[in-house]
Amino acid sequence: MAWISEDRRQALVRDGKPLLTDDMKKTLEEKYFPRYPTKRAVLLPALHLVQHEYNWIPPQAIEEIAQFLEIAPAEALDTASFYEEYWLKPKGKYLLQVCRSLTCEICGSEKLREHLQSRLNIDVGETTPDKRFTLVELECLGACGSAPVMLVNEVLYENIASTDQLDQILDRLPDDPHDFKDPNITWEQDGSHSG
Repeated sequence: MAWISEDRRQALVRDGKPLLTDDMKKTLEEKYFPRYPTKRAVLLPALHLVQHEYNWIPPQAIEEIAQFLEIAPAEALDTASFYEEYWLKPKGKYLLQVCRSLTCEICGSEKLREHLQSRLNIDVGETTPDKRFTLVELECLGACGSAPVMLVNEVLYENIASTDQLDQILDRLPDDPHDFKDPNITWEQDGSHSG
């Protein structure tokens, strides 16, 4: 049986423009090149830069980063696939990260994960069809004293005592994650904050 392969990279091209933009290259050249001994050492910041812009790292961007840093595309892909923090497929607007450390498990994180799977109709590692939520588990979030905990994007929620509390967290999330504010910080009119 012959293998049939399909090159889907062209579908990722943005109107024929590169994903690693001139502004991104300038940032890498001016901010990171001076801080690192070689171009190849800038691979991690380059991957972060692309992921921050697109919410994941498309295959086309891996190739463009590799070309820009003068490394093999396989090396860039190996690095991106090694670290859990990099996403090589699109993720939802909200990344729900449930801690599964021993302390959180004892305090009920499994019940929270199961509730999220049921409510969102997805499994761990999957994204909802509307691209709103991606569910993952993490080994430890370092907040054992307030278990069970989870991250919603970069905001830590502690002492999640019930599935009702979990539902309230999800129900309060705005449609646009850029409008998402840490509920633990109160912003004053002068722009200062207290928390």
